[in-house]
Amino acid sequence: MKYCALLLALLVAPALLPPEALRAHDNYDPNEPRWSFAIHGGAGTIARENMTAEQDAEYRAALQSALDAGTAILTAGGSAMDAVLAAIVLLEDDPKFNAGRGAVFTWEGENELDAALMDGRDRSAGAVTGVKSIRNPILLAREVMKDGRHVFLSGSGAEEFASQRGLETAPPEWFATEGRREALERLKNEKLSARDVDVKFGTVGAVALDLEGNMVAGTSTGGLTGKRWGRIGDVPVIGAGTYADNRDCAVSATGQGEYFIRAVVGYSICSRLSHKWRAEAAEAEAAVPRDSQGNPTYAVHASELWLEEEDVQAVADAVMADVKDLGGTGGVIVVSPFGPAIFSFNTPGMYRGRATSAGVNEVAIYGDE
Repeated sequence: MKYCALLLALLVAPALLPPEALRAHDNYDPNEPRWSFAIHGGAGTIARENMTAEQDAEYRAALQSALDAGTAILTAGGSAMDAVLAAIVLLEDDPKFNAGRGAVFTWEGENELDAALMDGRDRSAGAVTGVKSIRNPILLAREVMKDGRHVFLSGSGAEEFASQRGLETAPPEWFATEGRREALERLKNEKLSARDVDVKFGTVGAVALDLEGNMVAGTSTGGLTGKRWGRIGDVPVIGAGTYADNRDCAVSATGQGEYFIRAVVGYSICSRLSHKWRAEAAEAEAAVPRDSQGNPTYAVHASELWLEEEDVQAVADAVMADVKDLGGTGGVIVVSPFGPAIFSFNTPGMYRGRATSAGVNEVAIYGDE
């Protein structure tokens, strides 16, 4: 569905508002197809003084590669689904991030992987948790979604399903890295918490809006260092760490999953955006002059109403403030039907990147960028 058709589905009335009743917007054509894309590689205590110039460059290059992979697909008219998968597969294979290869260790010294994917067209979704041998968990989430019988698979059952679908597996040594093993040992030896050793949450994710107006969100993680008892975070929980609905937005989160679950972060952002848009539509409709019979002289047309980037940012910031009030830290990436891609995080830094059909293309790490 084209972007214009997406908004027309929310039609309030068939005609246009008079120019004076509309908010002033420059260089915007509601009929122009647009795409936007955002990625993240985790948020946390990420400071310049703790990064060498070489590490900084390596992270930026990895983020740019993932961003470019999705951007190339969207620029060519490809789907949001393909763009999200292309970026996340690259990040899962990169040991710098806590997803796939490079995942953190559980208390028992294993790598347990979670992932989720959601399609905003029909809100179909697939999620997996606690898998240990699937090279790219996001591709398994995609297979769960395609199969359609279930949304959420776990552990050995998810592994069995993956075998039936012919997904690529990898041995334990593929996922394990020395840095992650040292973090587990330090946590145990010094009696620390996961929060003490996971100073940055390396969860990876991507969200996309394509030229057809479709939105997709995907997220993949290894969870928390030293996690126990089959702990599941927000990433594979639809509505918490991953959510997409063409009517509102697509969200991927990273951070302390327990708090993101409690705040239902992904759904909360989309729901608040929906409420804000409808409130503006009602306000515009109320501003239309009436004739002597009390009938409106103009009708509000949904395709002439939209939210600005700062509106979307304010909603995401409000939800992340709620997470902070609960005691949690982390961040989100968001795209909406209105075009821009935004970030919101309550940590010193966040590995992130975004690109849009309006010409934005950037990656960043620190909070002051």
